[in-house]
Amino acid sequence: MNVPQQPGGMVDLQAAFERLQAVSRRTPFPSLEERQRQLAALEQLVLDHQDEWAAAVNADFGRRSKVETRLIELFPTIEGVRQARRELKRWMQSQRRGVSLWFQPATAEVMPQPLGVVGIVVPWNYPIFLALGPLTAALAAGNRAMVKMSEFTPACGELFARLTERYFGEDLVTVVNGGPEVAQAFSALPFDHLLFTGSTAVGRQVMRAAAANLTPVTLELGGKSPVIVAPGFDPQRAAERIVIGKMMNAGQTCVAPDYLLVSADDRAELVDAIGKQAARLYPKLADNPDYSYIVNARHMARLHGWLEEARQAGAQIVTINPASEDLGEGRVFPLTLVFDAPEHCLLMQEEIFGPILPVVSYQHFEEALAYVNQRPRPLALYLFDTDLLRTRHVLQSTVSGGVTINDTVLHVGQHELPFGGVGPSGMGHYHGHEGFVTFSKMKPVFRQPRLNGMWMVRPPYGAKVEWLLKRMLGRAGKK
Repeated sequence: MNVPQQPGGMVDLQAAFERLQAVSRRTPFPSLEERQRQLAALEQLVLDHQDEWAAAVNADFGRRSKVETRLIELFPTIEGVRQARRELKRWMQSQRRGVSLWFQPATAEVMPQPLGVVGIVVPWNYPIFLALGPLTAALAAGNRAMVKMSEFTPACGELFARLTERYFGEDLVTVVNGGPEVAQAFSALPFDHLLFTGSTAVGRQVMRAAAANLTPVTLELGGKSPVIVAPGFDPQRAAERIVIGKMMNAGQTCVAPDYLLVSADDRAELVDAIGKQAARLYPKLADNPDYSYIVNARHMARLHGWLEEARQAGAQIVTINPASEDLGEGRVFPLTLVFDAPEHCLLMQEEIFGPILPVVSYQHFEEALAYVNQRPRPLALYLFDTDLLRTRHVLQSTVSGGVTINDTVLHVGQHELPFGGVGPSGMGHYHGHEGFVTFSKMKPVFRQPRLNGMWMVRPPYGAKVEWLLKRMLGRAGKK
């Protein structure tokens, strides 16, 4: 559904919301068959228009590999939809729960109930996956949805609005496009649930806006996701996976490796391996269709500014430009390693969201864990280690949204795993069944049969209830 506009061009969000809300209240519990039809339509919306999706992302970025779009956006989206279709019948079933001896023969269950109308705020870096992934969960749970696309990806927003109207009509999904004012008004709507993916700073604003309506929120934010390479780990193996995770989408990924912790004894060998792997995977940059542009000039300037601040503060900068190309004034940003950057630099304080990788050395492994734990809890943590006891120690002594061991990024693509941050990197989860639960009210239901023991605890209270309470509470000190 296209959102109507008020005089002056401002979209009439309230009218769009009220329309979906009215439909939701007329049909508050879509059947399994209806939800399956909606998910099937969503699958076709992706599969029938793969080239259009790739072209739209490419137009918005200026250059984004068609293969990369299919691999890291279309494929996980389709996997998520297909999993939801396979599992939906089981997800929708009420869950039997136990009843205490004192309340038997009553029964209890938890019934998944659609919430109603949910809002989804989509960032610019993965405009397909981060729109359709949450939408999959919302539709599986039986909801209507409004989706706010980023103003930085207008081609994707226009395509999505056009396709949703064609595949879903006007009563299921509404796509909203527009700038910051539209986003602020969108977040202030009285949704039954609001999922936001974006920066921590904007997440705070979204949470404040939602609080006015007591709207529950899922915040998928970011933060500085560390890579810890254990002493003695194979440098070529670690380097390849670090380079892939960092240079995918030119580092514009919320779970991209943000900084690298490596033993001082292993640093030179690992850094050399990173340079060789970057040259092997991306032998050229300027006209390489596999390597994405930075999304716009503003973010390009931000990255250069942060790098220059670190340089001025005494950091050593190593640019990996395998073909020694003149990258000019465009939006190609090479993988850049930063050594010995002071902690006050923005590169060391803020999520980088680009192909810059600070390298931090440690003498003892516990120093690496302390470094991570002294900072805000990240969305992802990556560990390269073959020592099972040490791996368990890292898992138990650090807190992060998710972990991939001996690789990077891949935990996000596992739909049987919940995805979400913790603290400054977010709250709540989705993907797979967790997404279905997020967009449902897991409603407790207690059923009282005609024959029950409640007559024993009715007032006026007397000897029978005293006798029963002695048995219910037990004797003091009884073990």
